[in-house]
Amino acid sequence: MLTDMTIYYCPVDGTRSAITALTWCCPVCRGPWDLAFTPARGLGPNALTARIDSLWRYKDFLPLDSSAISLGEGRTPLVPLTDTVSAKLDYLMPTLSFKDRGAVMLAELARRLGPDRVVADSTGNAGTSVAAYCARAGLPCTVYVPEGTSAKKTEQIRAHGARLVAVPGGREATALAARAAADEPGVFYASHVFNPYFLHGTKTYVYELWEDLGGRLPDALAVPVGNGTLLLGAALAVAELRALGLIETRPRLLAVQAEAVSPLATAFRAGADDLLPGDAAAPAAPTLAEGIAIPRPPRARQILAAVRASGGTFLTVPEDGIREAQRDLAARGFYVETTGVACWAAVREGGEAVRGSVVVPLCGAGLKTGMAG
Repeated sequence: MLTDMTIYYCPVDGTRSAITALTWCCPVCRGPWDLAFTPARGLGPNALTARIDSLWRYKDFLPLDSSAISLGEGRTPLVPLTDTVSAKLDYLMPTLSFKDRGAVMLAELARRLGPDRVVADSTGNAGTSVAAYCARAGLPCTVYVPEGTSAKKTEQIRAHGARLVAVPGGREATALAARAAADEPGVFYASHVFNPYFLHGTKTYVYELWEDLGGRLPDALAVPVGNGTLLLGAALAVAELRALGLIETRPRLLAVQAEAVSPLATAFRAGADDLLPGDAAAPAAPTLAEGIAIPRPPRARQILAAVRASGGTFLTVPEDGIREAQRDLAARGFYVETTGVACWAAVREGGEAVRGSVVVPLCGAGLKTGMAG
């Protein structure tokens, strides 16, 4: 069941909405929702040892405490890359990307609400994940993707029975098409950007690190950032763990973008609280890191604030750096898609920002895109 105590609220103007409504954004400012939710207290690492080996072992920290459609998502391995850098292998998730953490939350919420259909938009991985969990839940699903999305990803979306709509004009046009469909009656918008349940799914990435590292976190978390769903989930988990007295210090957030599409890094370096006007009007340039090629992330202000509050920074990587990082990881035994190698591309170069212990996520399997040319 859905608790009546949990509600959506707009962080900009304070507008509120019941989670049982299908209103996918703030009706006043059209911005993303946040969730009024506080996790349970009184739980330590040792209390988790006998629980199910999936992200649902952290049910005390989640706005949904169970899922009838779980595919066993979560609890991915943490493997050392160097003496100070470890990789979390989130490409070993059921649909081969970290997006399963949030998609299972969205699909479970949709299953309980019972909409006529589910709509999602994606550059590929979120769409494949939502399609899979909607298939598991028996929910009709339509996924909007940009024209030119990896054939492997579109094949996977179709394989799960979802209707695929390829949209001309890039990522922004795709999002607009999905949002127009989301405004229709009876539609649940499974947005990994606008719906905060997705962020509460991705935050389990950090809860797993906390448990696997014996109740602590590394000095820094490197996170790829397009729409910022993994970074904001990580920041949410860190804030919760501190509020619960389960950690004393917060890790720095190292936000990684491709040089070709780096509006957040540009704004951060300019000391801005939001996207710069020029960047906000610019289209996305071609990049191997298609999953983070987002020129206008709706949660830009939240992302910038989270990185600054952590004492972290933004790092950008060139296309040649992405190619080399993918080859380097493959030589070490990890076959990772081009977006998923961005953090290793940034961290392996070192520098003052990369100090102490660092964890990088390997977010998507190489089967999603193949090796970069």
